[in-house]
Amino acid sequence: MTEPLPPRSDTQRPEEREGLGSPLTEGRGADLAGPLPAGNPRTEGAGFEAQQPQPLQSLATAPLTTSLADGEWHRLHPATPLLRGGIALIAIVGFLITNLRDRFIEGFLPMYRDEDYSGDPVEFLVGEGLLFWALLATLGVVLVVVFFFWLSWRFHTFRITAEIVEVRQGVLMRTNRRARLDRIQGVHIQRPFFARLFGAAKLEIEQAGDDANVQLSYLRGHEADALRRDVLALASGAQRAAAAAAPAAPNGVPGLVEARVQELLAPELDPAEAAAESVVRITPGRLIGSVLLSSGTLSVLAVLAGLGIVSLVTGEPIAVFGALPALLGLGTYLVNRITSGLRYSVAGTRDGLRVGYGLLSTTNDTLPPGRVHSVQLSQGLLWRPFGWWAIRVNRASRSSTNAQQQQTRSLVLPVGTLDDAVRVLELMLPGFDAATVQRAAAAKGGEPDDPFTNSPRRARVLRWFSRRRNGFALLPDVVALRRGWLWRELVLVPLPRVQSVAIRRGPLLRALRLAGVHVHTVAGPISSAIGALDDADAQRFFDEVATGAVRAAGNDSSHRWRSAEAAS
Repeated sequence: MTEPLPPRSDTQRPEEREGLGSPLTEGRGADLAGPLPAGNPRTEGAGFEAQQPQPLQSLATAPLTTSLADGEWHRLHPATPLLRGGIALIAIVGFLITNLRDRFIEGFLPMYRDEDYSGDPVEFLVGEGLLFWALLATLGVVLVVVFFFWLSWRFHTFRITAEIVEVRQGVLMRTNRRARLDRIQGVHIQRPFFARLFGAAKLEIEQAGDDANVQLSYLRGHEADALRRDVLALASGAQRAAAAAAPAAPNGVPGLVEARVQELLAPELDPAEAAAESVVRITPGRLIGSVLLSSGTLSVLAVLAGLGIVSLVTGEPIAVFGALPALLGLGTYLVNRITSGLRYSVAGTRDGLRVGYGLLSTTNDTLPPGRVHSVQLSQGLLWRPFGWWAIRVNRASRSSTNAQQQQTRSLVLPVGTLDDAVRVLELMLPGFDAATVQRAAAAKGGEPDDPFTNSPRRARVLRWFSRRRNGFALLPDVVALRRGWLWRELVLVPLPRVQSVAIRRGPLLRALRLAGVHVHTVAGPISSAIGALDDADAQRFFDEVATGAVRAAGNDSSHRWRSAEAAS
């Protein structure tokens, strides 16, 4: 917490003043922290002192849809040992079958006997009379591994109460992990193809901070969906109610096979989860076109073309052979991007934004209200003729070990029209000015009706092409930053999520009477900073954002999104 600042002296230079609603020294920010209600998302992921959770109020009664959220300890899916580590056992069995194949053939069909077993480990074991003992040792190792997998499953338990999610695991080294429900940043469900064959799913509860997420790998598919609804209902402030009877498991092999087939063919998004008008889908043609016209794909193709030209000029084909790994990598990248983006859907549900994608292995994320800290609309140069935009978000949960997964989860809309982007923004930022955003994204900048305050003429030294599209707009409860001419970007920061705001004046900026501003939120792929603004405009931006952020944070109740529903 920042200490109260002394009254500002009029004799101080603007560059020396600091504090709420005043300019800062270069590179420093004014902390907007103050007395906030407990559980306010502004404190999530930042360095503020932890607040004690408020007791759950009797807002709404949320009937639980599964008995897994009854506060008792439960175990995971019985197939969890196989799904988490049993693949290695299958690999061992496959290795043995491959190496013993010829032995089985010659045992049943002697006419196909092959005498050439030089260097064959199986031949060595047969010659030394150790094959039986080797198979017995292998079986013993497999049984020991299976036993430890089973033991690990027995000791891996979890429970969900009205306040926390707690997971205990480990046989020799015990670990205990807890996550507070009022700090949940989202619920992530992943169904790898192999797990889908067993009707299992991986549920991950995202928390603010680095590697703070809590995983439940694996649950039954229908239980994972029901548990997500219960966790989000409890996190919303709704009061616990009695659990409904869990759906009975299918009896018999025909029922089990039918259930697996229905799960594989069922749509990713249950029509009962979201209103039809809130669903945004991506066609396969648009998805493939956006991937092929992305900057990463074109960069790799340009490098390959350069290597081909070098080979033609020098007459040495070594450059072409050197490009083969890059070509294979590009093909793998394109296939993964396209297959993972198929069946992509974005929809608004009762408990937040729902994002689902995947063909064989499916994934879906639920972002509760108030957990989006900043939003970025971006448009590449080659996307402009088609009017395509992509949307990314900054979230408080981060993974320090899987950057690729972090990038994937930050992508809410891989590609869509401006109308699609506005519909998604309406789901994430209720009440924002859609008309202003549409004009800001489509306009060239600098028009008479442009709602943005852009860089002045003297900023052309620093912004040769993008001066007219380099500016800000203060919308109701949202700060909008627009930048870029070739690669266009529009950043939206909800005022309740603002943690601090800074104004910077370097030597060159002071000489041109310019300044830069930076709205601080949680760390992520989006940078909410803009430079080369008129000094007076930057000062006004600082004052209004600093004041508005404190007011918006005090009035914000999005972290208890079902309270309004209960009050009505």
